[in-house]
Amino acid sequence: MSHLLPIQKRNAVLNRMAHLLEQERTNIKKSNQEDLENYKGDDLAMGKRLLVDDAKIDGMILSLRQLFAQEDPVGQERFHFVHENGIKITNKTSAFGTILIIYESRPDVTVEAGGIAFKSGNKILLKGGKESLRSNLTIVSLWHQALKDNDIDTNWVEYLNYDRNETQAFLEKPTQKVDLIVPRGGENLIAFVKKHATCPVIVSGRGNNFVYVDKEANLDQALSIIINGKTSNISVCNALDKVLIDTNLPNWEEFAEKLVTELKKFNVILLGDAAFAKATQVDCIENDLIWYEEFLDYKIVIGVTNSNQEAIEKINKYCGGHSASIITKNDAVAQEFMENVDTAAVYQNASTRFTDGGQFGLGGELAISTDKLHQRGPIGLQHLVTNKWYIYGDGQIR
Repeated sequence: MSHLLPIQKRNAVLNRMAHLLEQERTNIKKSNQEDLENYKGDDLAMGKRLLVDDAKIDGMILSLRQLFAQEDPVGQERFHFVHENGIKITNKTSAFGTILIIYESRPDVTVEAGGIAFKSGNKILLKGGKESLRSNLTIVSLWHQALKDNDIDTNWVEYLNYDRNETQAFLEKPTQKVDLIVPRGGENLIAFVKKHATCPVIVSGRGNNFVYVDKEANLDQALSIIINGKTSNISVCNALDKVLIDTNLPNWEEFAEKLVTELKKFNVILLGDAAFAKATQVDCIENDLIWYEEFLDYKIVIGVTNSNQEAIEKINKYCGGHSASIITKNDAVAQEFMENVDTAAVYQNASTRFTDGGQFGLGGELAISTDKLHQRGPIGLQHLVTNKWYIYGDGQIR
């Protein structure tokens, strides 16, 4: 394990990295252009995640500036106890050591996740997807420049340019100590990492988020929240896939018709359960398994429920543990929904698209965890630490 760098050094590297990104914009976009030209796939979501334009670079710089401004997450005292025999016992946050991040197609992760891991005192191993190789190597060379400019060893940020077999071999028999692995990507990647890893894994990714329109919903809000959740960015894990409508909503069929009309303007493929399909003439789902699916596409499934309890049970059965939103003017109903729906983020009257470290004020995230250990939802700087006990005595024995 590398020695913990003083916070001034860690901050200086982040600051330098932000300057270098600004300075090397053209180079980064040029490398990214090569990646885009080499990408032969037809996955719309993948293409969107792969692109680096000025807005994405602005986002990378902003995330580093937010991280720079945050206090050091390492060495924070969490517990203090003085034993009756005089021993002083303190628990403090400490760095994990080495964190491996495995991700697909998103060059901004190379900056954002790298920055969070580094600021929290960890060495980072970055394993990006082959489709973004040139963009990633360009960004990693800037990390190395920022480290060198501060007289710090470049091995604090390493890029693992491995294919699938090499990655598997590394997971099973790491050539260096790895303390935590964070896979960010599809279900196949996550399953692959969980199967082969020999250290703790934080699962990040799967969405399949729900919006529930309660009988006391403001329908204008419901409409705009659903449209935003589904169409503003289909390639992200906080996008919306499922809608449930309470049949106790006065004239729910009328609202259903309006929703269908609006979604069709965005060329969204609509499927409904039997009751919704009958009311709106959209295609009916073939079976209930589709309720488990995350689409990452212009596609949505809409169904009805007869009670709040039924909505809660359905969401808990099918969702990915990520985000769920209730649209209602009744705060007590919202509170009950939010306490009983088992997702990392629960909303009242807002779009699921906010489940994001930057939006939550964390300065970006290393991952959005749908696991329950040791942190749920966006994992920011202050969550990327473990802890350690410090005991001070003067000769006590038990």
